[in-house]
Amino acid sequence: MPKQVPLPLEFHGTKAFESFHPGPNIQVLDTLQALSRNQEEAFVFLWADKGLGKSHLLQATCRASVLKNACYLPLAETNRFGPELLQGIDSRGLVCIDDIEQIAGHPEWEEAIFHFFNRHRENRNPLLFSASVPPAKIGIKLPDLASRLKSGLTLQLQNMNDQDKLEALTLKAKSMGLDLHEDVGRFLLRRYPRDLPTLWTILETLDYASLSEKRKLTIPFLKLQLGDL
Repeated sequence: MPKQVPLPLEFHGTKAFESFHPGPNIQVLDTLQALSRNQEEAFVFLWADKGLGKSHLLQATCRASVLKNACYLPLAETNRFGPELLQGIDSRGLVCIDDIEQIAGHPEWEEAIFHFFNRHRENRNPLLFSASVPPAKIGIKLPDLASRLKSGLTLQLQNMNDQDKLEALTLKAKSMGLDLHEDVGRFLLRRYPRDLPTLWTILETLDYASLSEKRKLTIPFLKLQLGDL
């Protein structure tokens, strides 16, 4: 009997719809919230450039699902285990598979995902896949799987403007227990890289520093802690 591999089902506390600022992506958020309530398309494919929050949204959808035993599978972290990782998850309610492009060009994985897809859909359970490119550009070699990936509702996360990034930054800071005034947030956006992962890393640095030194987040404090990052 093959050894059972534990599935990565841990949901991080901040990965919820409430901690995601949609900006121009309100339609995407509405659709995924409906999917979590089992009220939307049976298969949704979400793609986005790195750092726009697709993994956050997959975990949030899984976390909010009204169906029992929802499953989040991050292939960028788990594909090293092999396709046996898929054993048994076709009986789950909602399955969210992140970074599906990781299996492109790997015949065993492509075959396994294809059969999993068919079994899961036969059970009339919803699916949510994600990638950094649209379905047609993933590079899947198995024609039947490539066709399946293009068969559902395809959504794209759009880049945020500076105002949306400021609001996202403020929401993230609030979820961390930080009081980020608007002038401090705008200073961060002017002086440091504006991609969201970098901004989150900066917030974590500031969170640790403010707790250690018992200081509020002010522009002089940011300059002292971050310098010319």
